[in-house]
Amino acid sequence: MLKVGLLGAGRIAGVHATAISSHPDSQLIAVSDVFAENAEKLAAEYGAEVRSSEEIIADPSIDAVLIATSTDTHSGLIEAATAAGKAVLCEKPVDLSLQRAQACQKAAAATGQPVMIGFNRRFDPNFDALKAAVDAGEIGKPELLSITSFDPAPPPVSYIKVSGGLFRDMMVHDFDMANFIMGDAPVTVTAVGSSIVDPAIGEAGDVDTAVVTLTYADGRIAVIKNSRRAVFGYDQRVELLGSEGLLQVQNVLENTIVKSTAAGVSSAKPTYFFLERYMAAYRAEWAAFVAAITSGSPMPVTLDDGVAALAMAEAATKSAQTGQPVRLAEVL
Repeated sequence: MLKVGLLGAGRIAGVHATAISSHPDSQLIAVSDVFAENAEKLAAEYGAEVRSSEEIIADPSIDAVLIATSTDTHSGLIEAATAAGKAVLCEKPVDLSLQRAQACQKAAAATGQPVMIGFNRRFDPNFDALKAAVDAGEIGKPELLSITSFDPAPPPVSYIKVSGGLFRDMMVHDFDMANFIMGDAPVTVTAVGSSIVDPAIGEAGDVDTAVVTLTYADGRIAVIKNSRRAVFGYDQRVELLGSEGLLQVQNVLENTIVKSTAAGVSSAKPTYFFLERYMAAYRAEWAAFVAAITSGSPMPVTLDDGVAALAMAEAATKSAQTGQPVRLAEVL
């Protein structure tokens, strides 16, 4: 039985607490949070104790920690937990600073402890099936990838100010998805972004609408589109054109009813937000983490993957600011 400490007790931590507690081979032992009320509520719901993060990390009976705290604490907690001999699953991104994330990468590697970064979309059954089809050669060589990721509504500006920006906070998922599907990192990152959804986001120094083009050494291309507003729901689609065919993942809808009348054909909207859309992915992510620890196999998403996606976000931010393509090697 894997004994687990959960660092953080916010919205995403609640999702992880469910995954930990529902897995037959893991047990949630303790929860920490800077807001005591949040920790107490979540711990009571799952029969866990409330402790500080330091106490959880120092407890030799706890085998692993799941880090779901604010991004600016991720690197430090990864370093502390791995130094204490614990396995780690940490929410994305590794850090807001690429340089700090790279330092964390080296420190954690020196301990030999397994670290997994929470790019949960890799574990979505639909995207996983697409990747399996790619690996099986069902559409030949992948040539042109398109990733669409639109949120239903923008977050509060107070969040925007501490998020690190759209490329590090939101599109980092899509950078990892591109690496996952294409099996390689791009050579060049070209980004454009603007603030047209909420002027306050622009005033805070961020963008809410962006398009990034990734170019690869062999000529392949990937295009990522992000928006903080899609009034119809959470829009999550992937399309991959290969030399011998096309693969598509469409939106997951609220229900599968299709109404056809003389007035036209209509169906349900996409699920409203990530909690509904990716709940199965979070469960599969945790199961993969537990399986890797118990079997001694490599983590399916590594700290190296997290740093790679953050480097792409860094390059995209620089490209959007300068209006010029940025070679990924320039930021690494």
